[in-house]
Amino acid sequence: MQQFNPNPSAWGGTVARPQVEVDQGLRAFMLGVYNNMVLGLAISALVALGVNKFAVTANVAEAYRNAAGQAVRMSGQYLTPFGYTLYGTPLMWVVALAPLAFIFFFSFRMDRMSAATARTTFFAFAAVMGASLSTILLRYTGASVVQVFFITAASFGALSLYGYTTSRSLSGMGSFLLMGLIGLIIVMLVNIWLQSPALQFAISALGVLIFAGLTAYDTQKLKELYLYELGTPDGEVAAKASIFGALTLYLDFINMFQFLLALFGNRNE
Repeated sequence: MQQFNPNPSAWGGTVARPQVEVDQGLRAFMLGVYNNMVLGLAISALVALGVNKFAVTANVAEAYRNAAGQAVRMSGQYLTPFGYTLYGTPLMWVVALAPLAFIFFFSFRMDRMSAATARTTFFAFAAVMGASLSTILLRYTGASVVQVFFITAASFGALSLYGYTTSRSLSGMGSFLLMGLIGLIIVMLVNIWLQSPALQFAISALGVLIFAGLTAYDTQKLKELYLYELGTPDGEVAAKASIFGALTLYLDFINMFQFLLALFGNRNE
């Protein structure tokens, strides 16, 4: 989702504006993007923690028991009946694929949504993504998850700042990164069958580099969207565009976080 609307005229065309108005409007627009993104991340984190709390138990007596009467464990942790239903049945595929369904919905419906509907849908997507990400708290220690999250936040902030302030066009890099992302997805699918640790390490390293680059690229594209495509946006148009921007940067952050966690996270025994 690197492009929201290929037709600039849909945003009202390019209209010359006084520099002061542009500066103030751009700051307000980007602040709206980051505010919505941070809210989305907060929702995802809270949902992930909540799901994990109900899915995992330290009390063996409360754990779900299989047909042999044994308490079910996953990544060294005991699952509750809720946890088993969520992670040990076909429902896990619904939870895992639901965020992708939201992204497709956004892609095809965003231009026809109101700003309020787009915001609500984005926050619903963040909640579903949080449920999907709750498996991270099963596989990795809480300390390493927190540590990698702050590493991701610092890296994301620096890269996004670079994308916003640089005068160098990143459009060429964006095309290269998009091709790299397609190749990465293909290799990830192949490794589902190969299960190669070395290839998985390479995938994680390349994933970090690709989404680091996309963070800078997408930030610059959002800036250019406001400056050159939105024209003189009304509140509704700018608000809807900021939701699109929040979704784009949210996905960059989440993907970079997951690849960094695969590289540096400490797994539960």
